[in-house]
Amino acid sequence: MGCFRVLLCVVFPPLAVIDKGCGSIIIVSILTLAGWVPGVIGALVITNRDR
Repeated sequence: MGCFRVLLCVVFPPLAVIDKGCGSIIIVSILTLAGWVPGVIGALVITNRDR
């Protein structure tokens, strides 16, 4: 995971997971609406997971 992706996870979490699929975008968007910190944590977990 590059520095740009981490910065994107912190600044705007749903945009950081846009290449991971529609479900990931929805999950991170809901988490971000619930609070900024859960959205950032969710985005970091989803972008860091190996596929």
